[in-house]
Amino acid sequence: MVEEFSKSVEEGLRLSKRIYFGKDRAVSPPKPPPTMSKSNTSYLPTAPMLYAVIHNPAIVDNPDVPSYQPYVHGKCDPPALIPLHMTAVHLQVQCHLHAAAFITLSSTFRLHCVSGSRFCDCIVALPVPHQGSILGVEVSVHRKSYSTLLVDMKDKGGEENMIQCQDGGFIGPNLFTLHIPQIDGGSKLSVKFSWYQKILYSNDEFLLNVPFTFPDFINPVGKMSKKEKIEITVNAIAGSELLYHKTSHPMKTVRNNAGSTGFLYEADVLSWSKTDFSFSYVMPDSSSHISGGVLLESAPVDDFDQRDMFCMYLHPGNLQSKKIFRKDIVFVIDVSGSMRGKLIEETKNALSVALSKLDPDDSFSIIAFNGDIYQFSKSMELASKDAVERAIEWININFVAGGDTNILHPLNTAIEMLSDAQSSVPIIFLVTDGTVEDERQICDVIKNHVTNGESMSPRIYTFGIDLVESQMLQFFHKASSIVLANITADIFNGLNEVEDLVHLIPLALTPFLFLSVCPFHIPDLSSDGPMILSGRYNGSFSKDLEIKGVLADFSNFVIDMKIEEAKDIPLQRICARDQIEYLTAQAWLSKDEKLEQRVAKLSLKTGFISEYTLMANLENDLRKNVKESDRKKEVSKKSHHKKAGAKEQGNRMFLLPRLGIGFGNLAATAENIQPGRHEPKGPDAAEIFVKRATNCCSSFCNNSCCCMSCIHTCTRINNECANAITQLCVGLGCFGCLECCADICCSGNEN
Repeated sequence: MVEEFSKSVEEGLRLSKRIYFGKDRAVSPPKPPPTMSKSNTSYLPTAPMLYAVIHNPAIVDNPDVPSYQPYVHGKCDPPALIPLHMTAVHLQVQCHLHAAAFITLSSTFRLHCVSGSRFCDCIVALPVPHQGSILGVEVSVHRKSYSTLLVDMKDKGGEENMIQCQDGGFIGPNLFTLHIPQIDGGSKLSVKFSWYQKILYSNDEFLLNVPFTFPDFINPVGKMSKKEKIEITVNAIAGSELLYHKTSHPMKTVRNNAGSTGFLYEADVLSWSKTDFSFSYVMPDSSSHISGGVLLESAPVDDFDQRDMFCMYLHPGNLQSKKIFRKDIVFVIDVSGSMRGKLIEETKNALSVALSKLDPDDSFSIIAFNGDIYQFSKSMELASKDAVERAIEWININFVAGGDTNILHPLNTAIEMLSDAQSSVPIIFLVTDGTVEDERQICDVIKNHVTNGESMSPRIYTFGIDLVESQMLQFFHKASSIVLANITADIFNGLNEVEDLVHLIPLALTPFLFLSVCPFHIPDLSSDGPMILSGRYNGSFSKDLEIKGVLADFSNFVIDMKIEEAKDIPLQRICARDQIEYLTAQAWLSKDEKLEQRVAKLSLKTGFISEYTLMANLENDLRKNVKESDRKKEVSKKSHHKKAGAKEQGNRMFLLPRLGIGFGNLAATAENIQPGRHEPKGPDAAEIFVKRATNCCSSFCNNSCCCMSCIHTCTRINNECANAITQLCVGLGCFGCLECCADICCSGNEN
């Protein structure tokens, strides 16, 4: 679908050459960035954008001055996508606790490519960064507005009043789209995009990179000045200082209060930004030692959960030259039939790179599995140059996709191989694209190994197949930089109840296998970045809290945590995404419907999507509302307590396809169907009509516009379809296709 989107944009740019803006405003043919010119995805958006959806190319024209271009026959299938001109942009960023960033981009677009007397749908497109989340989209045009909201999947009464959409949602893992219907040519659309993304950490530097690269073809025609504005606020712990280090756009400091610093960029530009907005900063007072603290926040009065919140953070300090743990790693790789082709090749590449990054004193082994297991070695091998070369050769020979999927056997084998690990951190990398029936049993097995009293339990990194190469290398780097392990916190003194201890630094793409079965296990601290944990509690939080752990030389480590009230830091919002993921795993593992309801409530309150909520697009038509209000004023008083999700007069609600990742597909795994592959959907009545009407019209007449007219008529077929087709074809002089078209319409739609 991503490739199809890119091709549709390419077709739209070709189609936009029809538009004439005058001799002094000639537009050169748009080109993709040179570095991406040969890619199938070269026209994907690199910043939030808006597109016109063109089915009928005849509507493409200058909305201000018609150019009277030659008529275009036929239709665009799939529809062409023409990027709209952007006339204003304002980026606002809120950073909290060096971990989370909440971003809003407000922009104005113009439907510059559709005749003023015609209309078309538009598509909002937002490239969501990795580990980010879409929070919402708002669109205003004329006297209509559209805004996204989340609804409870189990609210059947509300869902019945919604229009189910087949389009929209995510196409590919990171591109969110939203359809806006029937926009008049020449209209101006004000759009607000909101999303969340994580702040990265590397070499003692915090880094945020926001998609803000705009292609030339969205610049309005003519040399008009445009205002580009960026605001960023960094909220840290009161008393801490920060120094911004590098930035892509020239920023100036406009505010520096206790724990909060604001920066601003504002400029008049001739063309929009050609680079993403990147902002990095350092903590000048950062020590070379591990440090940390705890923030407390009372529950808001309107919160469905009235327990108070705590947020615990640990910072590794400047430990680049300090000793890290030796690693014993077993790579457990799925080679079942559904891994064939590109999937198995990407996995082989990622594994080969990971092996080459092992230190000589590390040890490793490899287990490939489908219905059986295939071992590189029966015991762990030191990561010598010779052993790594032999392993890569073994991978190239034995990684042949085929067979079923059995995860438990190879996982048990890997755990057994690591049972004798000493003076090291035992690690399992599990890569699979399958879902199996005994997943809960697998979790129980892991739970037993985690809680059986071993001094150093296996760390399990589980990977889904999307972006496996980049993800495996990212978490391999994290596993290779552990500085504090076996962390414990005496957090229960004085508390009646503690739940939901979750961390903001994820162990893996899907960390459910490990975390869901051990809610109070604290992950290892890596020099790769700070770690933040959060949860809810009842009672009085201890004024003294010690964190204990084991350093790389296996000596004991203890630190006293500073405890204070959170000020101007929205703890619930910062921690909501990870709490939703953790509680979702718990609900799945325990089959607990109450936990599912709790996840849904947290999702609705914070705006983060979940497996138990759906996103809807609410249309508010002020023109219809005014007419209805004038006609039925007395009825409006009775609708004050309407149920959430119900349609009001003048409003429509469109339900988007599910945005969650789901819980796997047993049938697809059993049939070895690759991720992203679906059974081909049969053509609907309109598609049947399009193909057969095109064939019949070309057989009986030379009037090619007949096909398009018949197609448009078909979308409104009812009991009078025969009369409509007769009038249409007689008017066009296409008597030969009368009987055929009528037969197709009536057979395609019984009504």
